[in-house]
Amino acid sequence: MSITIRRAVVDDAEELAALHLQVWDEAYTGLIDQALLDERRARPVEDRVAVWRNRLSGFPTWVPADESGRLLGFVQSGPGRDEDRPGLELMALYVVAEVYGTGLGHRLLTEAIGDEPAYLWVLDGNARAIRFYERHGFAFDGTTRTDPYGTERRMSRA
Repeated sequence: MSITIRRAVVDDAEELAALHLQVWDEAYTGLIDQALLDERRARPVEDRVAVWRNRLSGFPTWVPADESGRLLGFVQSGPGRDEDRPGLELMALYVVAEVYGTGLGHRLLTEAIGDEPAYLWVLDGNARAIRFYERHGFAFDGTTRTDPYGTERRMSRA
């Protein structure tokens, strides 16, 4: 399968809104309350698309696409939003389950932040993601936060 990575554009918002639901279901089923995943799916499509249009006008987003143009994931990074941790923040990195283990996540991470010092938030218990980020030089820095989805731990790379 030939996969190209390109900068996302506003016209991708509708496909990204649907893809976002899929990758969350694949990544978080069994890790977060199913009612929260169901609630995300129950939101009007137009609202989810509007959120993505707004996101795409903000921080840079890259998307991998197969030969047919179907999006297989997304990555978003930008200036850190945590006051105590300036620098680059990896805000999201998701791929569809069918490409787990193919190196696509590594390619997206490289596109978004390269070898730069950075940080990210990962859901406590998300072993697959934690192993991935550890292989890329990230380690827990002792900072946690809790939101409706659960406890997140910050990982940083110097």
